[in-house]
Amino acid sequence: MYEDEKENLKKFRNYIVQIIRPSNIKGFLTTYLETAVVERILSEENRSVTTAAELLLGKMCDLEEMGWFQGFLDALLEGEYNGLYNAIKEWDFKEIERMSTYKKLLERIEASFTKQIKPCEIITRMTDCFVSREVEEIRATDEQKGHIAAAEKLVECLKRSDRSNCFKLLLLALEHCDNTELLQLLDPERESAEEKMEIDVGTTTVVFQYREQAECASSLNSANWNQAQEGSTGLAGGVTLGRYRLREYQKELAMPALQGKNTLICGPTGCGKTLVALAICEHHLRSKSEAKIVFLATKLVVYEQQLRLFLEYFNSTDAGIRIKGVCGDMEDQVSMDVIVEGNDIIVLTPQILLNALNKGTVPSLSVFTLLIFDECHNATRKHPYNMLMGRYLDSKLSQQHQTLPQIVGLTASVGIGTFRNSQEAEMNICQLCANLDTRIISTVNNNKEELQSFVHIPEKDFSEVEKLANDEFVSIIRNIMVYIESQARRWYDIGSLSNLQTSEHGTQKYEQWIVDIQKKCKVLQLEDKEEESRVCRALFNYMGHLRKYNDALIINEDARTKDALNYLEDFIKQVKDAGFDEIEQELTARFEEEHHLLAMLSQRRDRDNPKLTRLKFILDEQYTQDEETRTLLFVRTRALTEALKNWIEETDSLRFLKPTVLMGSSGSGMTQTYKKGILQSFKKPSDQSKILIATSVADEGVDIPQCNLVLMYEYIGNMIKTVQVRGRGRAKGSKCILISSRKERIEKERQNMLQEKMVEKAVARLQTSQEHMLQTIESLQKSDKTTRDYEKSAPVNPRTEENHKLLCAKCKKFACFSDDLRVLKESQHIVLDKSIFERSIASPHPRPRKYMGIMKEKKLFCANCHEDWGIVASYRHLQNLPLLKIESFVVESCVTQQQRYFGKWKEVTFVIKPFIVEECL
Repeated sequence: MYEDEKENLKKFRNYIVQIIRPSNIKGFLTTYLETAVVERILSEENRSVTTAAELLLGKMCDLEEMGWFQGFLDALLEGEYNGLYNAIKEWDFKEIERMSTYKKLLERIEASFTKQIKPCEIITRMTDCFVSREVEEIRATDEQKGHIAAAEKLVECLKRSDRSNCFKLLLLALEHCDNTELLQLLDPERESAEEKMEIDVGTTTVVFQYREQAECASSLNSANWNQAQEGSTGLAGGVTLGRYRLREYQKELAMPALQGKNTLICGPTGCGKTLVALAICEHHLRSKSEAKIVFLATKLVVYEQQLRLFLEYFNSTDAGIRIKGVCGDMEDQVSMDVIVEGNDIIVLTPQILLNALNKGTVPSLSVFTLLIFDECHNATRKHPYNMLMGRYLDSKLSQQHQTLPQIVGLTASVGIGTFRNSQEAEMNICQLCANLDTRIISTVNNNKEELQSFVHIPEKDFSEVEKLANDEFVSIIRNIMVYIESQARRWYDIGSLSNLQTSEHGTQKYEQWIVDIQKKCKVLQLEDKEEESRVCRALFNYMGHLRKYNDALIINEDARTKDALNYLEDFIKQVKDAGFDEIEQELTARFEEEHHLLAMLSQRRDRDNPKLTRLKFILDEQYTQDEETRTLLFVRTRALTEALKNWIEETDSLRFLKPTVLMGSSGSGMTQTYKKGILQSFKKPSDQSKILIATSVADEGVDIPQCNLVLMYEYIGNMIKTVQVRGRGRAKGSKCILISSRKERIEKERQNMLQEKMVEKAVARLQTSQEHMLQTIESLQKSDKTTRDYEKSAPVNPRTEENHKLLCAKCKKFACFSDDLRVLKESQHIVLDKSIFERSIASPHPRPRKYMGIMKEKKLFCANCHEDWGIVASYRHLQNLPLLKIESFVVESCVTQQQRYFGKWKEVTFVIKPFIVEECL
C-alpha cells in the first residue's frame, strides 16, 4: 500500500529535502518512527537540515502503517508548509520549481544582501513567508548576534521557503525600506512606479477545475463551483468564491446569509453546502471590520475534513486569513483566548467552545461575528450545539445589549424528532429554528433544474431476504446461555434486579437487559460485605459471558457461523489470559465441552447465510457493470465490520475489493490519523480499497464524492439518518440498497422516506406563511428560556466534606478514600495514597502518549477481578501517579454506608481538593 505515494516522494525528493525541516513536523516523526530514528534525524538536523530531511524521506518510504501518508500531509499543514502540502497533495511541483530561479539569484547576491538589510524591518512585512518558528529565530538571532547573522538566517529561511509569493513580498519589503541597490540586484528590469504597483501581493492562484467524474482527489477539485469570468469583482458581479462563481442554486442558498440574516441552509447532500459556507465566510471577512468566524463540526472526522478545506481554499486565495482548528486533546494544549485573538476563522468541535465559555477563557459569544453550525439538525436537547445556543438566546432575550454573532446552520434535512403528521413536522422544524434563532429556511426553489443536473440523489432499493433458519449451532449457544443464567440465579435472584423483561437470546433487547443487570449489581448491598463482593463479581462475570454469546448470535445471523465462533474464541482466550477465577474456569470449560461440535458446524459448506449470498450477488453484479465502483457498506456493530471484512477477503470473487473498515475511536484503537488514512485510501482512483465497511461514524458529513454504491446491511435509523446515509452516494447513477431479513426494518425505512416527503412539504408551507412561523418561533424561545431559568434557579446541593470509599464496581473491593483524591486541571483525578498499588496491578499501556502535560505509561487494574481502574502516569518530574476513572467504581459513604454509582466525575457529591505538587514530594 502507498506504493504510488512512495514513488512520487522519491521522484520529487530533491524539491522536498530543500524545503522541509524535520523538527517542524516532530509530531509526525514521533508518531510513525522509532525513538532512536527520531533522535538520529533531529541530531543530524543540527549539522545539516537537508541531510536530516533526506534521512527522514528514506525512512518514510519504508513505512507500511495505515494512515502515515495522510499523517504526513496533516503534519505539513500543522507545520505551516502550505506550498509543499499543495504540491504533494496534487503531485504538481510547478510552483516550487518556479521559485528555484529566485532562490539561485538570492544565493548569488547573498554576500551583499546580508550586509545591507535590517532583518527585523524586512520580516515585519513578510511574516507570511515564514514558519512562525523561523520569525522568532530571526528576531532572536538579531538580538543576540546582530544584523548580519540574522540576515544570514533570513536568507537560509527564504531559500527553504515553499511560499510562492515570498519573493514578491521580499521586493515590496525592500522597496518600502528604500533599498534600491538590492532591488536592482534582485529585479534589474523594474521600471516605472506604475508597473511596480502591478505586483501581485497575494499567493499565486491555484487553478481548481471542476470535474463531474469521480477521479478528483482533492476536496476543492471535486467541489461544486464554476470559474468566474475574468474581471469579476466579487458580489458586484454576482456571488463569487475567490475567483470562482457559485452556481445559481448555491447563490440562492447563500443569499439570505450574505445579507447578514440568521439562516438555516437546507440542501441535499453533495450540493456544496460547505462551499456556500466558504462564500459566506469570505464575504463576511470582506464586508465586516474585525470579523471573527467560528465554524463548528460535530464529529472529529468531519472536523478534520472541513478544516483541511478551509486551509486549502484560503491558503490559495488569501494567505493573510488566519485559520486555526482545535479539537479533542488539543483543548488542553492551547489557550482558547490566544486562539480567538490571533485568528480570523476558528474551526472547532462544539464541546471545545462550550468548555471555553464555561471556564471563562472565551468571555461570551459576542466576541465572534459569525457562527456556522455544520449538521445543525443536532441542535436539540442537551447537544453542545443547543447548549451554546441556549447561552446565545439567554443573552438576546435578557436584553443584555450585547452584539451577538450572525448564525448560519447547514443541514441536509430539518426533520428532527418524532412526528406523525405534517403539523407535528412543522412544529419540530420551528423548534429547530427557535433553537438556532434562525428566521429563514433557505432551500433551492428557483433553480431546481440546475440542482438536479449536478446533484445525484441515489436510487433507493430494498432487498428483502429470507431469514437464516435456526440450526444446531444456535441451539448449542442458547443452551449455554440458559446454563449461565441458571448459574447466576444460584448466586442471586437476578430477576429482582431489573424491571426489564428477559427477551429472546440474540437480540438488542436481551443486551439491554444484561446492561441493566450490570448497573444494578454495582450498587447491590448485602450485610456481609465479603459476600457482597463475591456475589457482585460473580454476577458481573456471568453477565459478561452472556453478552458475548448474545453478540455471537447476532453475528451468526448477519455473517457466517465461522465468524461468530471466531468472536467467541477470541473472547475465551482473553479470559484465560487475564485473572481466570473459578467462575471463569467453569464457564470456559462449558464452552470447551461444546467447542469441537461448534467448530464442525462452523465449517459446513451446505449452509450459506442468505444475506451474504444476496450481498455477494449485488457486489458481483455492480463490479461487473462498473469495475471503478466505490462501495460504502454500513453495518450496526464493530464486530460485524471485522466479520464482513474477513468474509470479503476469503471470497474469491470479492477479494479484489481490498476491504477496509472505519469505526469510532473509543475502544477500537483507531486514531484520527489512521481513520483519515483509511478515507484517503478509499477516495483514490487506484487499485487500493474499493469498499469501505463502516459503522455510524461515516453516515454524517463525511465527504466521499466517488462513492456510487451505498449498502445498508440491516442498518436503519430515523429519517435524518436515512437522508444522511443515502447521501454518501455522490456519483452519478448512485444506488442505495437496504439488505434485511426483517420486514419491520424495511417498513421502518419506507416510513422514513414518507416522512422525508412530509418534511419537504412542511418546509414549503412554513416558507409561505412567514408570520405564523415567526410567531411560533418566538413562543417556543420564550417557553424554552423559562425552562432554562427554572433549571438554573433550582437549588444545587453543595458537595459534602464527608469521606467516601471508592470500591471496585465489579468486585466491590476497596480501592481508596475520597480524601486521598486530588483533581489536576479540572479533569484528571489522582490518588495520593500509594498503597492503592497493593490493591491493583499495572501493565504497560498499549498506546502510551502525552496529553495535558501528562504521560500515560501503564494501565491500572483491580488486583482481585482485573477491572480497568484507569492509568498510571507521570507529570512533570513526578512518577507513578495513579489516575482513576470514576465509572469503574462504586462510591460508599463512610457515614451512612450508602452506595452510589457515578458515570462522570462532575456528578460526584463529595469535595475533591486540587492537586498540589508539593503533596507528592
